[in-house]
Amino acid sequence: MQLSVIILNYNVRYFLELCVLSVQKAIQNLDAEIIVIDNNSSDDSCAIMKQCFPNIKLIENKENSGFPKGNNIAVKEAKGEYICILNPDTVVAEDTFEKVLAFAKSKSDLGIVGCKLIDGTGNFLPESKRGIPTPNVAFTKIFGLYKLFPKSSLFNKYYAQHLDENQTGKVDILVGAFMVMKRELYNQLEGFDENCFMYADDIDLSYRALLLQKQNYYFHETTVIHYKGESTVKDGTYMKRFQEAMNFFYKKHFKVSVFFSMFMKMGIVFFSFVKMFQGKPKAKVSPSCFVLVSDNETTREKLEAKLQKNTERTILENGKIVFSQTFSEKKNTEVILDTNYLSFADAISFFETNKNKSFTFKLLPMQSNFIIGSNSSNDRGEIVVFSHSLQSQ
Repeated sequence: MQLSVIILNYNVRYFLELCVLSVQKAIQNLDAEIIVIDNNSSDDSCAIMKQCFPNIKLIENKENSGFPKGNNIAVKEAKGEYICILNPDTVVAEDTFEKVLAFAKSKSDLGIVGCKLIDGTGNFLPESKRGIPTPNVAFTKIFGLYKLFPKSSLFNKYYAQHLDENQTGKVDILVGAFMVMKRELYNQLEGFDENCFMYADDIDLSYRALLLQKQNYYFHETTVIHYKGESTVKDGTYMKRFQEAMNFFYKKHFKVSVFFSMFMKMGIVFFSFVKMFQGKPKAKVSPSCFVLVSDNETTREKLEAKLQKNTERTILENGKIVFSQTFSEKKNTEVILDTNYLSFADAISFFETNKNKSFTFKLLPMQSNFIIGSNSSNDRGEIVVFSHSLQSQ
């Protein structure tokens, strides 16, 4: 078997469904499997997996054992030559795995491969590629020096700014939302370190691959949506675990002075508070109008009845939406992309092409009864559920 896709889920039922739908499309031409492991979710994640995806291997943990242990349990059941550690709040393109595997097979020194990640607004997520957070590098991150001096080789190492987001190359650290590697390497590394509940586990695994003289790569030729707010809600628990994670990594890999340890502790607390503040929910502005990108008029009618707002239907022409004159004059337009009509790759491309405009984006998964998306990397996403499938059979 070529590939095992490991998806660790915890209470993100609708994002999980969307993720699995996209992965199914992406492995159609591969000898591959999907393994979903659930960390004792209180929602109906497991029920929907059994109902809608009965052929997918589902592992139901009886407790929330954390990110490292959950993935380690799943990898033990994997059969693929390569594994992909994938967050449930992601959407992959139809050719994502084919492209990544072709790249991986071309490297003799392969460690871990990551890819270009964007959030639900189409904006690049800089943690897609990072440097080793040594004390000096962490200092530039904590105090924002990488923003003040983005061209400086001294200050731009945290987010591996030697590489542009659209440039493939060697990096040190990759993010656990999307990691591809040989299963043999994962087992050689003994998987994620279960002493770390979350947040530093991907840093640690990437770093240990480097210690084995392997090379990690950032691969820009495929883009994956990561609805980051679903997995990194910034609250008091986040702050505590972030501190614990950074302490774990430094104690494990670096010998630093007592003075510097105290300094880093102060910095971690400061950075955690900043992150927590950034994650406070912002006042949400309701869309003034909706545009459905679809070839299905019945779907538009159902949406309009549910949303109680005018909803225009259009199709993509060369990747662009053609608005009517009435809609083109309005701001705060929500664009709903019907993945029964568009490929996931087309939808992802549309996100990137239309980022930072007056649009928000939602996806309508094929043969589903909900629309889903996120307007911020810091907040949880938005889901609108309907009583029946929106798409006519």
